[in-house]
Amino acid sequence: MSRLPAEWERQSGVQLTWPHPDTAWEALDQVLECYVEIASTVLRYEPLMIVTRDIEECKGNIAEISARKGIEIDVDAIRFYECPLNDTWARDHGGISVYGEDGQKYLYDFVFNGWGLKFGSDLDNQITKNIFFQNAFQDDVLCVDMRPYVLEGGSIDSDGCGTMLTTTECLCSVNRNEYLSQEEINDELCGAFGLERILWLDHGTIIGDDTDSHVDILARFCSPDTIAYMQCTDPEDPHYEPLAAMEKQLRGFKTLDGKPYNLIPLPLPEPLYLDDYRLPASYANFLIINGAVLLPGAGSPLDEVARQRLQAAFPDREVIVIDCRALLSGHGSLHCITMQFPEGFLR
Repeated sequence: MSRLPAEWERQSGVQLTWPHPDTAWEALDQVLECYVEIASTVLRYEPLMIVTRDIEECKGNIAEISARKGIEIDVDAIRFYECPLNDTWARDHGGISVYGEDGQKYLYDFVFNGWGLKFGSDLDNQITKNIFFQNAFQDDVLCVDMRPYVLEGGSIDSDGCGTMLTTTECLCSVNRNEYLSQEEINDELCGAFGLERILWLDHGTIIGDDTDSHVDILARFCSPDTIAYMQCTDPEDPHYEPLAAMEKQLRGFKTLDGKPYNLIPLPLPEPLYLDDYRLPASYANFLIINGAVLLPGAGSPLDEVARQRLQAAFPDREVIVIDCRALLSGHGSLHCITMQFPEGFLR
């Protein structure tokens, strides 16, 4: 049986897909500074792979920003791969790593269609195959074409032990796999990933999100028996009712051995706006890497509250806050722009 590893398992590296002037970012200079900060931090703990449309342009960005901002980064330690791309959301166009019962390592390449045909994705949908054939992965990794199924990495979360967490709104949305019922989607995913079950969240939303409620901005496994989730305590905030309904559903979930989950509430960041548009800030969009957890900061005292709560969930890792406000202009954050690969996958 196949197995979808948890994010906290040992990793061989992280993928970033590099922004360029034709990507849909507000304040690209600030976005690039955030990318360099993330790249530098990842490299302190594990290898980094960058996919870019122009390697020399990317190296120039890193050199200029690191010198100007005083960021230490070893460019020679980065593995660069060049290919055409539409945008930069590695979590959703990146390959999903799976272990087979025969010891084989599989890279599932699902269809990425721009979050249900909202945005152009013809180039991003080819990135995984492009870098696979550029030998980004170990010789014993098999790339599996998962067409016609549409699936984004941000829409699922695994405990590594046979349970997946996802949202009904995303996986059952129009223009993804609408020809399948929820029961059929459940069965397909359980078969592909070797799951015993899927926990479907029917509630929860973050204003400004355009992914149809990816689970990685709402609720995340921290261990097989612990889930961190977004909580709103202000009854006047429009997030209050949907997140309260999600919390109630989480409290009803049980682990495989029938026990309630340990639930860690993460505060809703103070509202951030671009013009009059509220941005989708979420502390649940953290990235787990070898020895650390990278937490997207919102420039608020609540950053430290979220950091302390996650530190309790990850006592053996350093929880590091990285200011990711610039990323929110693209309607995503830290987890959305990264994709981790387990040990033995990347060269």
